[in-house]
Amino acid sequence: MTNHDARVPTAPTDSRLPAPPPPSTGPTRAGFEQVDGAAAARANAAWWSAEAGAYLAEHGAFLGDADFCWCPEGLRERDAQLLGNPGALRARRVLELGCGAAQCARWLRGQGVPVVATDVAPGMLALAVELDARTGIVVPTVLADARRLPFADASFDVAFTSFGAIPFVPDAGRVHAEVARVLRPGGRWVFSVTHPVRWAFPDNPTRQGLTVVRSYFDRTPYVETDDTGAPVYAEYHRTLGDHVREVVGAGLVVDDLVEPEWPPDNRAVWGGWGPERGALLPGTAIFVTHRSGG
Repeated sequence: MTNHDARVPTAPTDSRLPAPPPPSTGPTRAGFEQVDGAAAARANAAWWSAEAGAYLAEHGAFLGDADFCWCPEGLRERDAQLLGNPGALRARRVLELGCGAAQCARWLRGQGVPVVATDVAPGMLALAVELDARTGIVVPTVLADARRLPFADASFDVAFTSFGAIPFVPDAGRVHAEVARVLRPGGRWVFSVTHPVRWAFPDNPTRQGLTVVRSYFDRTPYVETDDTGAPVYAEYHRTLGDHVREVVGAGLVVDDLVEPEWPPDNRAVWGGWGPERGALLPGTAIFVTHRSGG
């Protein structure tokens, strides 16, 4: 269920961000355990920054330099249109959270959609600049924690993230609250995450990964630590009900829950995702929501 295999600003940065710790030499222990939330969030920012190049080398061809992929199943926004009609989006202001190298936002820019992309990892945004140069499509990016967005109230019509931000913070409710704050009434918020059911199964994409090994209701985070015991990477599990409660608690309305099926022509294996298990179990949950009042 881990997203290791799943993520130089060109716009003003958020000065409230803490400086990330220096990159670790690597984890010496991995498993499910409690962890200090603030330390884990800082570690995740450093991890994604340090691993940005390796991540893009492994998954860049699947994601594309300027393509909008929602999940390892390969669902593309051009087909799903979960943000709305592309033509109508050209008259909307769009925000991406946890953008990585901003491939999704770059696709939108290529469709003429005004979009701003944010990420907490400087290394990822540096790669975004490289992809801007490679594609000729420039995406405005901002270094920012998704729980403390440096934007005015009601300044966006649509916000989204594809596997960004939410799995990597202990307090995802703050992400939803910030999104609700910067959205205009009626504004849409769409986010994809690892399907919560996946946390009950081992991180094995084959049929050997079809046996439940953990309680679905065990919210203990997955943590990797270094030889000093400090976290270098962490992910947080939430049940479907947890996600709904956090969204509703932020003043948002759930419109749809999309569980993409694994298409038979997708033979890619991505960490715990793959065609064998994907034919039987959901790997991704995409929540389509909106801010009330519109």
